[in-house]
Amino acid sequence: MISNPSTETPVASKLEALLNLQRIDSQLDEIRRVRGDLPEEVRDLEDEIAGYEVRVSKFDEEIAALNEQIKQRKQNAKDAEGLIKRYEDQQQNVRNNREYEAIAKEIELQKLEIQISEKKIKEAQYQIELKNTEIAGTKQKLEERKKDLDNKKAELETIVGESEADEQKLMDERGGAVKPIEERLLMAYTRIRGNVRNGLAVVTVKRDACGGCFNTVPPQRQADIIAHKKIIVCEHCGRVLADVEARIA
Repeated sequence: MISNPSTETPVASKLEALLNLQRIDSQLDEIRRVRGDLPEEVRDLEDEIAGYEVRVSKFDEEIAALNEQIKQRKQNAKDAEGLIKRYEDQQQNVRNNREYEAIAKEIELQKLEIQISEKKIKEAQYQIELKNTEIAGTKQKLEERKKDLDNKKAELETIVGESEADEQKLMDERGGAVKPIEERLLMAYTRIRGNVRNGLAVVTVKRDACGGCFNTVPPQRQADIIAHKKIIVCEHCGRVLADVEARIA
């Protein structure tokens, strides 16, 4: 049982207002059900595309850094070649073997620097090739996902376009439907809707059973529901039992 009714608004009026709100929400649920998972699929595709774009951007930055390394290594090799030439010229004017050997050692060091630079350049070029292959594959996936996204968006826009006017009309109607419902009761209604699969928070008793969970409602409880002296909920699922089918008939 949710609560005792206030003396200001009869229970019957409260239940009628809740039934009206449930009717509107059920129609809105049906409109959104037709859309199915399309809105979520569109969001997932947009997130996936954003991820691919970030990946491509990151690869571009890494390639730029590798090209800068290659540029620096080539400059190092060029500087080493210049030093070798200068050292070889100095070797022609040495005064003893010790000076000659010292210069020869410097020449060997510069030759080693050239070898290292050439090796690093090749490694960087190989890394660039790998990253370009990754970029090509990622861009292909990106284009495929963009096409999928365009198709999903077009499909969603078609469905939304067909029901947009009806949905807006129902939303406007809903705005008026919630006004006579006290806040405490509206919160309970919203909570129940969130806890049940089919979105039915307010139901009637049909063929002696709850219209939400289909469990049997005893005759005495049905009599209490018909009396509209207090708001009664289903003992099994917690939905509000607003009326009994026989009474409506």
